[in-house]
Amino acid sequence: MNSNFARLITGTHAYPITDRQLSGLSHVEQVAKLADAGATLIQLRDKLAQPREFYEEARAALDVARARNVKLIINDRVDIALALKADGVHLGQDDLPPAAARSILGPHAIIGFSTHSLDHAGRALDLPIDYIAIGPIFATTTKLSSNAPVGLSGLAEVRSLVGERPLVAIGGITAENIQAVLAAGADLGAFISDIWHPDGLVNPKISQILRS
Repeated sequence: MNSNFARLITGTHAYPITDRQLSGLSHVEQVAKLADAGATLIQLRDKLAQPREFYEEARAALDVARARNVKLIINDRVDIALALKADGVHLGQDDLPPAAARSILGPHAIIGFSTHSLDHAGRALDLPIDYIAIGPIFATTTKLSSNAPVGLSGLAEVRSLVGERPLVAIGGITAENIQAVLAAGADLGAFISDIWHPDGLVNPKISQILRS
């Protein structure tokens, strides 16, 4: 595991995730705007792009991230993370197993893993990962899922179970509920739909959280 991950996230409680459909912006534009708003860790996610298209966007976005000293995590695609030497990868329950990803990407890559229940989180403790993501915390339309919201009480239970392992809350996280999410035990809240104003600017409330 990357033992520096906890230090990396010190000073921020926001983990923004890119979305071309919601933002109306390319991944490159999103990374630039988020970095300028104070982001130090960004996840690049695109469930609709073809592999070559996502690769090209991720390559350009990584150049922007590097120039701004921002860590860039690739969602799902271990192959793209490896090819680009990105900072890491975020894996879901149905993606490449974390042990295989660790073998491919090496000991210094950041690897995150999605869980959807207390049982999932417990099993994740034995995996070679740097953070556990739990969610959805609240109902969300950003990602189609059959998983029921775990709520703040479920988040608190996961916090108790995982100890000091970095914990990311995802699903329905907004500037209005982030403080309750942090109080329930999350180290970071993953923001998607609440990041952007219709004019393509970063929500000032999110900028404040990025810098807090």
